[in-house]
Amino acid sequence: MADIKDPDNTVLLALEDGTVTIELLPDIAPGHVERMKELVREGAYDDVVFHRVIDGFMAQTGDVEHGKASGDTKRAGTGGSDKPDLKAEFSGTPHDRGTIGAARSASPDSANSQFFINFADNHFLNRQYTVYGRVIDGMDLVDKITRGEPPADPDRIVSMKVAADA
Repeated sequence: MADIKDPDNTVLLALEDGTVTIELLPDIAPGHVERMKELVREGAYDDVVFHRVIDGFMAQTGDVEHGKASGDTKRAGTGGSDKPDLKAEFSGTPHDRGTIGAARSASPDSANSQFFINFADNHFLNRQYTVYGRVIDGMDLVDKITRGEPPADPDRIVSMKVAADA
């Protein structure tokens, strides 16, 4: 069980096999942290698939527009939320194993709702993609997420909650 120091900046990501505890980093990327908590509290991430999972690299999810497992996920990865895109919050925090990064298009200021969890140290992403959280418990569950671009039978987020609300 994770030692949760700040329940308002901790997210509980429920997968089929258990819960991944993510510590958010508001001091490093306050805009991205607030957006994730806003979407989590709206239930936007519930039932969203991991649409891009590359072995040795990362697991990407968070397309709240096209990624619902209960819908047609063929376009998963091409959408976001109905909220405005976020300004990049690049920092010196490295993309280490277990960190949460903001997925985006070629434009640095295009992150919206999608995020990825690094399977490995991916330092080539440093200062190019916003880091705004880290897995503090349950990385073994992340490691089990089905691989593929997209996976034939993708894993999904069962639900996400802010720990303070759980």
